Formats: sequence, C-alpha cells, structure tokens
Amino acid sequence: MGSLFVELARQASANARREVEVYAREIPELGFLEKDSRARARTLEHALWLRERTVDLSPQNNELTDGDLDYIASMGELRAGAGMSLDARQRVLGLHAALMLREINEVTEAQRGGGLEEVMRFMNWFAPQGERGIGAYCQGFVRVLRRRMRYVEQVALLTRSLLNGDPIAAELAAAVDMELPDCWVVTVFRMPVRPATDRFLENEIETLVRSHQVPVMWGPENGDGSGELIVLVPLISGPARAESVPPHAVSELLPDLAPDHVSDLVQDFALALGRPCAVGTATAPPPELADALDRARRISRAAPLRRASARLRPHTLADVFVELTVVDVPFVDAWLCDVARRLDSGPDLLVTLDAYYRHDMHRGTTATALNVHTRTLDYRLRRVRELTGIDPGSTRGVRTLSAVVTRRLSGAWR
Repeated sequence: MGSLFVELARQASANARREVEVYAREIPELGFLEKDSRARARTLEHALWLRERTVDLSPQNNELTDGDLDYIASMGELRAGAGMSLDARQRVLGLHAALMLREINEVTEAQRGGGLEEVMRFMNWFAPQGERGIGAYCQGFVRVLRRRMRYVEQVALLTRSLLNGDPIAAELAAAVDMELPDCWVVTVFRMPVRPATDRFLENEIETLVRSHQVPVMWGPENGDGSGELIVLVPLISGPARAESVPPHAVSELLPDLAPDHVSDLVQDFALALGRPCAVGTATAPPPELADALDRARRISRAAPLRRASARLRPHTLADVFVELTVVDVPFVDAWLCDVARRLDSGPDLLVTLDAYYRHDMHRGTTATALNVHTRTLDYRLRRVRELTGIDPGSTRGVRTLSAVVTRRLSGAWR
C-alpha cells in the first residue's frame, strides 16, 4: 500500500469525527447529533467504515462488494426511518464526497505534491464506486419511503426530486412504476383560489396520476389564497417527432410539438380541480427542469383564467410572449388597462374580442361560438373601434386588443 493510502488509513478516525461534526453544524436536521450520543456513535461508525473500505479497495481498484452495498443501503434505510428529508439526504451525500476529496488534497499537500500516481488511482476508483454507493444508499432510503408513504406522496416526492435534479429520482420512479424520458413538458395549473386537498380530491388526483402516468405535486401555498398544481408530462421523442420539427425551429414557439395527450390531460386535471385555471407549459430536458418550471409558472400567470368546461388548453411561450413582456413595463401595462376600461361600457366587448381572436377572426365561427348573429358581432366590433379608435381586424388591433383581452382575463388587473 502506497504512502497516500497509509496516511489516509492513519487519519481515518479523525476524519470520520470531523465529518460528523460538519453534519451536525451544517445540516439543521442533524443538529441532534450534538446531544444524542447513540446517534452520533452510529453516524461515526458509518463514516469510519466508509473510509476504511475506501483505503482497502481503492489501491487495487477493487469494487464494492454486494455486502458493502447492502451495508450502505442499510444506512439509507436508517436515515429514512429517522425521518430525514430528501434535501438533507442530498446534503449528506454532497458533504461526504466533498470531505473525502478534501482529505485527499490535505494528504497530497502534506507530501508536497508527491504520489500523483496514487492520487490518480484513487480518483479512478472513487468516481464509479461512489456512484454505486450513492445508488445503494438511495435504494435503501426509498425502500423505507415505499413502506411509509402513500402512492400520491411518493409521486410528489418524485416530482420534487426531478425538479431539484436529485439522483434519487431514478429510484423513486422505479418505486411508482414510471419511466423517465429524455425531455419533459412542465405544466403549471394556476388557480386564484386553491382547492382544499380533501380526500375526494386526493383520490381524483391519484386516479389521474395512475391513468396518465405523470409526476404531480402541489406548488407552495401563496399568501393570497391562490395555488398551483405542477405536472410533468413526458415529451414523446424519436424519429417521428424529429421529422415533424421544421429546420432551425425554436421548440418553445412550437406548441404542436407537445404530446397529443397534453390537452386531454389538462382537461382531465382541470375538471378534477373544479375551478377556473390558467395553464402554462415549458419544455426541457431533466437537467433544466427548474428553469422550465420558472418559465411555465410565469406563462401561467400571464395566461387567461378559464373554466374547465370552456375546454381549457395549455399555453406556451408563443401564446403569451407579448403579455410576459408587458408585465415588466408598467407604463405599457397601464396603457393597456386604460384601453380595457374603455371597453367596459360596451355590451360584452371583451368577451366578443376574446372569441374573435380565439377563432382567428373568422366572423361566422366567432358568431356561432358567441351564439349571436353575424350582424350583432359586426356591431360589437364597430363599437370597439368607436371606443378605442382601434380596428380589431387591423394589425394594430390584433397586437393591442389581444393583449388587452389576455391581461384582463388573466386576473392581473384586479
């Protein structure tokens, strides 16, 4: 055994104690280690064992044995059984890896940079075996969660782990029998009034989750009583989808690239929620889900609120990019709000404009949707022009009045 590994073995006990101290100091959930001598001794035992096995196996690049992996899995079970959160578990794994690398660096510096070959040997062992160890720890952790948590709670945990980029997502997905795709459509249902999560609604949500096979979780509660439901929809990939994408296309501007079943899924969940919703979506691969959630949330806030019975549809960046920009320019938003106030005196003018633009300014289809005669529709459009000085069918009208309608229906101007 080389001098690097001899020194690591000599310092293993002191380094294990330092690791326990770092856990207690930097992870609030493990602060109890300062006072609970039994828990501290068990944690110290684990930390020391990991270092001793590292020194035993890494010089010859030997793999962790099945017995080693079972022992590591038991550590995960112990922590899950004690109620450790996913965030704390991830922090423990990160700190352990950081401390192990720090210990290598300290020994190398003490040897004045010597033993480069041994350092490289250690690093070649540490990366793959560390990954196997983390996998075993996660398996043990999830085994306990499966016994203690209901299905919908496990799914919510999966959703949160995917959004946080937590590697335990793979184990959680296997536990709830879901596959993880290469890309997701992050879908946010915004509700002005969050429904009470009673048993009936929970059963409805669970049925939809099992039916659509999608990760779902409630967003954080807002102080104004509003709420959101977050759904991750697998994006269909493969040759068929690739052939349908125009050259140099920007995916966020192509709503048709979303899976065909997204609209049906949105409708099903909206009916279960039983209240007006605004739905925003954003597409991203797994490493970018947190940013996609932020985009989808912003889109949902700019999108119009509609009843589920009105055939609620998901909105993309392409649908509300103007309104998203307006939010950050207060004087433009104030101007649009003033235009909306001028329309309040007319007979159902905002409702008429909403239908007019949703039906691509087709008079006959719009009149049918409003259940009025085309002459009545024409009168209302003339009234809009009289009140605002803007022709709804002109380029300026489409740009201005469609933004007015969407901002009003989003609930932004309360």
